[in-house]
Amino acid sequence: MQDFINEYNNVSAEKKLHLLIEFGASISGEVRLDKLLDSIAKQVTKILDVGRCAIYLKDVEKKELYSTITKGKGLEHTEIRVPLSANNIIATVANTGQTINLPNAYDDPRFSLEVDMVTDFRTHSFLAVPLKNNTGKVFGVFQVSNKSDGTPFDQNDEGILNLLATLASRAIDVAKLYQDVHVAQLETIYRLAVTAEYRDQQDTRAHLKNISIISYLLALALGMRRKDAELIKNASPLHDIGKVALSDTILLKPGKLTPEEFEKMKMHTIYGGRILQGAHSKVLKIARKMSLYHHEKWNGMGYPEGLKGDEIPVEARIITVADVFDALCVVRVYKKAWKTDEAYEYILGEAGKSFDPTIVQAFKKIYPSVRKLYSHLPVNQPDGVPEGQPEPLAQQSTPEPLMPQNIPEPVNTSQENGIDLENKQIDL
Repeated sequence: MQDFINEYNNVSAEKKLHLLIEFGASISGEVRLDKLLDSIAKQVTKILDVGRCAIYLKDVEKKELYSTITKGKGLEHTEIRVPLSANNIIATVANTGQTINLPNAYDDPRFSLEVDMVTDFRTHSFLAVPLKNNTGKVFGVFQVSNKSDGTPFDQNDEGILNLLATLASRAIDVAKLYQDVHVAQLETIYRLAVTAEYRDQQDTRAHLKNISIISYLLALALGMRRKDAELIKNASPLHDIGKVALSDTILLKPGKLTPEEFEKMKMHTIYGGRILQGAHSKVLKIARKMSLYHHEKWNGMGYPEGLKGDEIPVEARIITVADVFDALCVVRVYKKAWKTDEAYEYILGEAGKSFDPTIVQAFKKIYPSVRKLYSHLPVNQPDGVPEGQPEPLAQQSTPEPLMPQNIPEPVNTSQENGIDLENKQIDL
């Protein structure tokens, strides 16, 4: 604490107030770790007027420091990893808790040139300070380079950066806790979804991934906020959770279900609704809507309640399109795979009947991206279906109608968001 007071006293009263107000306002209330770190890096870059800023956090399991939040030339979408055992400046700060200030970075043998070489950047002055939790344990490093006026970092800069590190540490600690809880929740959702889908899916992981990406992109194309689209993506894997209550004789039957069997199959929507009933989290509330209503149809001819049009929750209308499309594109025990473009035409043809016309229009917008998800499948290869592969159902003379008794349903979730980024990784 005394060190902090000394560092704080090195900063002028006017600048202290400015720092506390601006920096505090930028990070208050933000519990999403990536957003918080991004905000902190922007503020640090602005306050110290530097050419580059990076925030490193410890990965205890891998015994590394990693930084995905960097501001400065050439560092966008770059992940930097530093072994804690390395003999470089970042690892030294993390291991000793000391501040390191280099007026000329290239004169110090501990300075790693790799980042500069990859990003075409020349580091001159360099300042790194530790991030500590409330027990004094180092969990990360703040690092800045190159003041805009060309002068080295001085004692005043050290005091400011240590002050900002102290203010930011508590917020980062809280955000990491929230992230751990969030990741645990998503992992639980994913494993429950795998349990529901495992018996009737040849590739459960791909199925969950595809449906989650399509649902996410549909939500964005409909104009939803990104955080709402994320909720839909994360909830979508559980839309078929009710399948856990179905017997294998029904779920894995290779032929068409009898009317009695089909009535039992339809009960998976009711079972799913019951399983998720009373949930308090936003993602599970959305998952319940999807599970209960993903077989409702826009024209009111679906089940279990025969809802029509906007009576069907929008989350269920989204997953219905994603679910049916993926079901058509892959092989199931009761059906052959359709070509992706044929499945697409089917979706368009069901606008106003099975599907919400607005969501079908959104699907048209995202289809170029969706098409790439399935381009690797044998049925979509230029030379047609390889020998031994079944002919696509859509090429048969009289394709069977899309009904649950011959086209069951899929799910989704993944750490991917459907947006292509050319991410770089630098290992030091």
